[in-house]
Amino acid sequence: MRVEDFDMFSTLLKQRSGLVLTRDKAYLLESRLMPVARKWNMKGLEELATTVRTRKDEALLRDITEAMTTNESSFFRDQKPFDQFKQLVLPKLMEARAAKRSLRIWSAACSSGQEAYSLSMLLNDDAAKLAGWRIEIVGTDISAEMVERAKSGIYTQFEVQRGLPITMLVKHFKQNGDKWQISQQLRQMVSFREWNLLGDLSALGQFDIVFCRNVLIYFDQPTKAKVLEAISRQMPQDGVLYLGGAETVLGITDKFKPVEGQRGLYSLGGFSAAGARVA
Repeated sequence: MRVEDFDMFSTLLKQRSGLVLTRDKAYLLESRLMPVARKWNMKGLEELATTVRTRKDEALLRDITEAMTTNESSFFRDQKPFDQFKQLVLPKLMEARAAKRSLRIWSAACSSGQEAYSLSMLLNDDAAKLAGWRIEIVGTDISAEMVERAKSGIYTQFEVQRGLPITMLVKHFKQNGDKWQISQQLRQMVSFREWNLLGDLSALGQFDIVFCRNVLIYFDQPTKAKVLEAISRQMPQDGVLYLGGAETVLGITDKFKPVEGQRGLYSLGGFSAAGARVA
């Protein structure tokens, strides 16, 4: 790939998705964009680059952006955050929201929906305690293809074997050939929509709990700060933010503070884990 083409594509991707690509990742760009070139009946990346420069086709730019977006996800990924959610965060916020009896949860960069559906399974387990509550789970992703997959709730055998306990597979999924579909009841608990984390988040409304895990690692420091500050404006003081195990707010923003004793969990300062023990 020509250096000038790599620089153009990397600049485009950073502007549209926040993704930062260094030149040693040229191989990744080539492998993921060649299928886009073929889809658009182009001979190769040089023609693709020329077309991007000369014709601002939004559908083409979307295909390029989606091709470079990492869509890695699994049910109950890393488990600990879900233990925190069930044993600490949910009980604490239910106590704090006892008067209005409503909670909103956001699974940001949700990919094909496994994180959001994992939360719906945990909430379904606590259905008796949550009777009379209005619980909303919103999953968003920059990829239209991933959002449609998430809405369908259909997964391969490989996907349901990654992190999903067999008891939950039997309880919440129906097999259809070599695929599995999550129950309509759980699909109705989650709404999915296409959304760019770099865009205006205000239309999404306020969230008590935000999962934004394994996303910031793809951004540079200014973009991380921008995204975290935008998220902070969509949360109450005692709301909680989940980041991935390799992510932190330290040195990036002073909006969020780590929740003491709870790795990967952050708050604007109004949430306390005092007295709680998470297995």
